[in-house]
Amino acid sequence: MNEITHNNIGETIIEHRLENGLSIFVFPKPEYQKQFAFFATNYGGMDTKFLWKDKWEDTPEGVAHFLEHKMFDTKDGNALQVLTGNGVSPNAFTSSALTGYYFEGSEAFYENLETLLSFVSVPYFTQESVEKEQGIIGQEIQMIEDNPHWQAYMNTMKGMYKTHPVSHSVAGSKESISQITHETLYLCHEAFYNPSNMVLCIAGDVDAQRVIDVAKSVLPDVPGGVISRNYGNTEPETVNEAYREIEMEVSTPIIQLGFKLKSESDKTASLRQRLLGDILSEIWMGTSSPLYAKLYEKGVINNSFFCGYESYRDCSFLLAGGESREPDAVKEALLEEANRLSKEGIDEELFRRVKKAMYGSRVRMLNSFERLCVEQARGYFAEEDVWIFPEIYATITKEEVESALKSWISEQRISMVVIKPKGDNT
Repeated sequence: MNEITHNNIGETIIEHRLENGLSIFVFPKPEYQKQFAFFATNYGGMDTKFLWKDKWEDTPEGVAHFLEHKMFDTKDGNALQVLTGNGVSPNAFTSSALTGYYFEGSEAFYENLETLLSFVSVPYFTQESVEKEQGIIGQEIQMIEDNPHWQAYMNTMKGMYKTHPVSHSVAGSKESISQITHETLYLCHEAFYNPSNMVLCIAGDVDAQRVIDVAKSVLPDVPGGVISRNYGNTEPETVNEAYREIEMEVSTPIIQLGFKLKSESDKTASLRQRLLGDILSEIWMGTSSPLYAKLYEKGVINNSFFCGYESYRDCSFLLAGGESREPDAVKEALLEEANRLSKEGIDEELFRRVKKAMYGSRVRMLNSFERLCVEQARGYFAEEDVWIFPEIYATITKEEVESALKSWISEQRISMVVIKPKGDNT
C-alpha cells in the first residue's frame, strides 16, 4: 500500500494495485460512520469500436448502458435487492466515458462490498432476459428522446463532431438496442469488465487492508487483455454542422451552442484546460458575469441559462444554453462579449472572485463521498492527477484566460441548435 497525503486539501489517499491490474483507492474518513464504494470500468457510450483478441469489434450504440442494466441480474436473483435488503443504497450509471456501480450506507460494509464486486465481475445473461430488457430500455429511450433539453444537447454534439462517438446517445436508439444479444453483452463484459480496466474507490471509515483482502478474494487473479479503441478519424477544428433547428412541444424556444475546442494530449495540460475552462465559462457567461446580468435584465435569457466546459477522450468543448426567445441575439452577444474581453481585458476583481469561487467549489466537492470517488475514477481513467488542482489554480492568470478566449471562441467553432415550439414560423 502507498499512502499519499495532500496537505493543501487535507486529504489522505491509500493506493494499491493488485496483481490482476485493479487499482484501489481508499479515502480514510474515521470521523464518519458511513461508507461509499464505487466500482467502475473504463467503458462508456463512446466505446463502440474496439480491438479485442486481435479482432476489431463494431458493437451497436447503447451496449455499455444496456450492460449496466443487466449486470444486476444474477443466477440467484437481483443484486440490487440484495444490497437494499442489507441496509445500503445501491445504484449505477453510464456516461460517455465510464460505467460505475456503487452503494452508500453504514451497515455490513465488507459484506456489501463483496456483493458489489461479485455481481459486477460475474455476468449472467440469457437471450430471454435481454429481449425483455430491450422493451424496458426502449421505453426509457422514448422518454429521453421526448425531452427537448436532451435533444438540444445531443444535436449540439452531432453538430460539433463528424466522427467522434461522443455524439452517440449513451442509451443508444430503439434500433441499435434491438441488435444487442446476450453474446454481445458477454463479449463486451469480457473485454471491458476485467480488473486491469477497472478501478475501485472507497471513502469512509474503512480498513484499507481489509478492502484489499475482499477484492483479492472475489476478483480474478490475472489481468485481462489490452483493449484498443477507435474514436473515428481525426476531427477537424471546425464544426460538422453550424446550425440545426428542431420543432418540439415546448412553450419557449431552447437554444444551445457548442464551442468545439482542441484537446490537450498531455494529461497535466488536459487538467489545466479543464480548470481554465471552468473559470473562463463563469467569467464569460456564468451567473456572476456582467453579460448574464445584462441579458437577464433585458429578458433575453432566464435563470435556465448555463455555461460550462466538458471533455472526454480526444474531444473537449464549451456549452452554453437555456430558454430564450431571441436565439440569434444570444449567439451575437456571446461572440461580442468574448471579443470585448479579449481586447479590453478581464476585470481583475472579477477574475479573482471567479477563480476563488471555482477553487472553493472543487474543495467543497471533497465533502461528498460520491463526488470524491467518482472524480478519482474519472481522473484515473483519464490519467490525470486530479488532486493537484490547487497548484494549477495558483498559476492560472488573467492573461491566460484572455488568451483562451481569443483562441477558443470563433464563428467557425460554433454549432448552434434551436428547439422551436411546433408551428412557430418566426
